[in-house]
Amino acid sequence: MELTVIAKPYANAIFELAQQDKSHLQWKMVLDTGAQLLIDEQLRKLIASPDVLKQDKLSTIKALLKSILARELSEHEATFIGMLLDNNRTNALPSIATLFESLMNTTNDVKMFNVISAYQLSKPEKKQIVSDLENQYNKVVSIDTTIDKDLVGGVIVKDGDKVIDMSIKAQVDELRLRLSITH
Repeated sequence: MELTVIAKPYANAIFELAQQDKSHLQWKMVLDTGAQLLIDEQLRKLIASPDVLKQDKLSTIKALLKSILARELSEHEATFIGMLLDNNRTNALPSIATLFESLMNTTNDVKMFNVISAYQLSKPEKKQIVSDLENQYNKVVSIDTTIDKDLVGGVIVKDGDKVIDMSIKAQVDELRLRLSITH
């Protein structure tokens, strides 16, 4: 059975939960992080092992997610991970994450941005950017972050074709252009 067919009911159910309590970003982070964890061959072997108890598998995954996300999983998130393990559907997690993001992007209440910075943004910095964008667009905002060492400092926020360049590199380039015009 194709993973997208398996993933769709899970993604739809999670999306409905996220709609109820506006937890889209939290769910997206759990799904994306979980999908990234499954890249690790040792974790996949642990999950597939019949010698390891389901509770131990769940505890391991919850501990990894807690460490990476720097927070406890919600009751719904922990139940979801347990359900994937019970139903042997952890291999569908990347597809669930992709479908969930698609649902987020098609909903009018959620807006997705790509934020490029010169360094890894801290959690407070990410929260501030999300808060500023939510206030500006009056929508729930989700951000993906990437690093570009050439920026020196500041950020670039991309919304599809629209680019808001608040990087030091852009400011230096603009200053260079103004100085070349005046001389």
